[in-house]
Order: sequence, then C-alpha cells, then structure tokens
Amino acid sequence: QIAALTTAGTAALTTNQVQAINTAGIAALRTAQVAALTTNQVVALTTAQVASLTTAGIAALSTSQVAAIETVDIAALTTNQVASLTTAGVAALTTNQVVALTTGQVASLTTAGVAALSTSQVAAIETVDVAALKTNQVAALTTAGVAALTTSQVQAVNTAGIAALRTAQVAALTTDQVVALTTGQVGSLTTTGVAALTTSQVAAIETIDVAALKTSQIAALTTAGVAALTTNQVQAVSTAGIATLGTNQVAALTTNQVVALTTAQVSALTTAGVAALSTSQVAAIETVDVAALKTSQIAALTTAGTAVLTTNQVQAINTAGIAALRTAQVAALTTNQVVALTTAQVAALTTAGIAALSTSQVAAIETVDIAALTTNQVAS
Repeated sequence: QIAALTTAGTAALTTNQVQAINTAGIAALRTAQVAALTTNQVVALTTAQVASLTTAGIAALSTSQVAAIETVDIAALTTNQVASLTTAGVAALTTNQVVALTTGQVASLTTAGVAALSTSQVAAIETVDVAALKTNQVAALTTAGVAALTTSQVQAVNTAGIAALRTAQVAALTTDQVVALTTGQVGSLTTTGVAALTTSQVAAIETIDVAALKTSQIAALTTAGVAALTTNQVQAVSTAGIATLGTNQVAALTTNQVVALTTAQVSALTTAGVAALSTSQVAAIETVDVAALKTSQIAALTTAGTAVLTTNQVQAINTAGIAALRTAQVAALTTNQVVALTTAQVAALTTAGIAALSTSQVAAIETVDIAALTTNQVAS
C-alpha cells in the first residue's frame, strides 16, 4: 500500500504521517517516492526510518534532501547506504554531518565520493576517521582537499596512505603540513613523490626526517631541491645518502652546503661526484675534510679543481693522495701550491708527476724539498 502511493501523494503526507510509517513501509518506498519527499519530511524521518531506506533510495536522494538528514540519523546509516550516496549527495553533506560520520562510514565512501568532498568537508573529517582511510581514498582526494588537511589530520594518514599520494598531491602539501609529517611518513614517500617536492617543501622537512630518508629518496631529489636543503639538513643526510647523490645533484650543492658537509660525508662522495665539483665547491671544502679524502677521490679532481685548492688544502692532502695525483693534475698545480707542498709531499710525487712539472713549477720547489727528492725523482 505504501509503495502504491503516487509521488504527489507521498509528498502530501504530513510529518506526523511520515513518522507513523513503519520501517518496512519506508523500505518499500520506490525511488521516485523517496525523491518526492520534501526536506521537512526528511527531517521528520526517525533514525530507524533513515536506516531502513534502501541503497537505491539513498542514491535517489537530492542534494537538499541529503543536507536535510539530521546528524543523529547520519550516524545511523549503514556502510552500504553511505557507499550508495551519489557524488552530488556526498558534496551536499554539511560539515556537521561529515563530523557525525563514523570511522566505518568514512571508510565506505567511494573514491568518487572522496573526490567530491569540498575543502571544508575534508577539514571536518575527524582524525580517527582520516587514519582509517584506504589508500585508494587518500589517492582520490583532490589537491585542494590535500592542502586543506589540518596538521593533525596529516599526521593521522597511515604510511600506506602517504605512499599512495599522487605527485600532484605531494606538490600540494603546505610547508606546515610537510613539517608535521612524521619520520615514518617522510620515509614512505615514493621516489616520484620526493621528486615532486618544491624547494620550499624540501627546506621544511625536519632534520630528523632528513636523516631517515632512504638512499633512493635522496637520489630522487631534484637539483633545485638539493640546493634548497639547509646546512642542518645537509649534515643530517646519511653517508649512504651522500654516496647516492648524482653528479648533477653534487654540482647543485651551494658553497655553504659544501662547507657544512661533515668529514664522513665528504669521504662518502663518489669519484664521479668529486669530479662534478665546481672550482668554487672545491675551494669550499674544509681542510680537515680534504685530509680525509680517499686517494681515488683526490685522483678524481678535475685539473681546474686541483688548481683552485688553497695552500692550506694542498698541505692537508696526505702523501698517499699526493702520490695518486694524475700527471695532468700535477701540471695544473700553481707555483704557490708547489711552494706550499711539504717535504714529505714532494717526496711522495711519482716519477711521472715529477716529469710533468713545468719549469716554473720546478723553480718553485723549496730547496729543503729539493734535497729530499729521491734519485729516481731527480732522474725523472
């Protein structure tokens, strides 16, 4: 009998009459009848009546009808009913209704429904509900929706959800949101996500989080991102991370960043990385760090890089490093650098290195150092 009512007849029912319909009668309503309900009738529906609407009935609700459902009734919707809401219906939810959604209900929203959420709706999702979002739901958030998340909500996203973020979503994070990311969350960013970070976002990563970055994540940083790291962040990069830097990334380091590198970090640079250093970068390496360079790293310096070493840096090179100099590097030494060589360093030059010395370089060797030359060096 209920189902036999015309849509006009349904719309004419008083609110008292509507409330008098048993739940079986509500469940029997045709979609056209549900769509014919006035907002006053929807408001009048009891919690039990709302819960008895079929999924087809829920899908038939207009935006004004959805907005008219009382918050206490919203909380009583089954997960299937919530999943049946149209995208327009989801978008019509008031912020109070969004707050009223249970964790299970939020988790039952379709990806299309999640994508339909406004920024104010996203911000209204309770943190406990954000924590329960599925990875495909997190990935469905609009970039504006991502940017609207509160810092508490951001921290509530599980690591799988962070890993599911699209590059456009990562790029949409505010610097405050980046600061709020936990170490585990930063560590779960994909390499494409890391590559999508803006310079301001990179600079906002906390040093404790930088220290936990995987080598693949370090290698994924753009050159602009590398250059944007603060000196504290640079020092927080693990030696394994430093070793994974590409030549373009090494070349992007500022002189202040080079100065900030620890001895262990400088020692971790690959030979290709050392070869990529500019003259200003080489000159910025602290003498204590120069002293720790491996022989393979010394040999990897370009001739231009060798020529810009300060006299203090030259004197800091151990004798094994001097012995590792290529003939082109020896030939690139300035006369001031030759003068600065210690007796032990001159004695460490290979015979090929001695043979590569120019007349001005030979003339610059101090007399005390000449006396220490080996017979083989003199013969060269």
